[in-house]
Amino acid sequence: MVRYKKSAFFLSIFFLTGNILFAQEKEQSQYGWKKEVVGEVNLSQAGFDNWAQGGENSLVWQLNLNGKFVNDQEKMNWSNTGKFTFGRTKVGDQDSRKSIDELKLESVLTYKLGSLINPYIAATGETQSATGYRYEGETKVAVSGFLDPVYFTQSAGVGYTLNKQFKTRFGAAAKQTVTSNYPVPYADDPATETVEKTKSEIGAEFVTDLNLKLNKTTLLISKLELFSNLTAFDEIDVRWDNLVSAKISKYINVNFNVKLFYDKDISKKRQLKQALAVGFTYSFF
Repeated sequence: MVRYKKSAFFLSIFFLTGNILFAQEKEQSQYGWKKEVVGEVNLSQAGFDNWAQGGENSLVWQLNLNGKFVNDQEKMNWSNTGKFTFGRTKVGDQDSRKSIDELKLESVLTYKLGSLINPYIAATGETQSATGYRYEGETKVAVSGFLDPVYFTQSAGVGYTLNKQFKTRFGAAAKQTVTSNYPVPYADDPATETVEKTKSEIGAEFVTDLNLKLNKTTLLISKLELFSNLTAFDEIDVRWDNLVSAKISKYINVNFNVKLFYDKDISKKRQLKQALAVGFTYSFF
């Protein structure tokens, strides 16, 4: 099972890497490959020595990599995106702790029937790259690991594109959750006596992307992903990722990210993550 999980995800990475190589070809007329890879490093540090008002030394860093490779042709559009985010925090004498960790790949192939509504097929993979812990006083409990768990989704349906800023899609979807060391709470079904390390669901998917330029230097990027299992339409999995990015100078950006996550099988309460960062940004191409 571990071999299947890791092989499948690395196959997705190889698949995206192949797209990067093909994207090097020269674009012809208005069609062809359009590519973009942006890297960002955020760093925050504070140090104290005989400081009467008190305080603790701290070091916070975060690395963001975002890539987009799109092959647009007269009758089809193949959009491939990749996202890698990782960061750690160290405060005082505490050990360094993971603050953010996300690895996500998405590939969407759209066949152009008309100007607005078109059929599509899509595949996504999402996981993390390092062990995550839940801290309880002086002890820590591992709750996730390297590529564990991994979420795969395959879907097919119709998409609607209003303009370059707004697009949405809706279709039938299959979702798999694969884990090796953490069946609870990610994959195990408490209603059975066996411990399941793989969970498969069939349902419907709704995905909306918004890329809105608020002004000359500020961009809002929002992605809403909804998945509903056919056996429980009242239990909708929600992933809503929002990023406001403001360009201060050619290489300096301010980013504010809010991510909302809800999956009743993992937690009956919604999960919320927020991060504010100032850092160095570089566009590779």
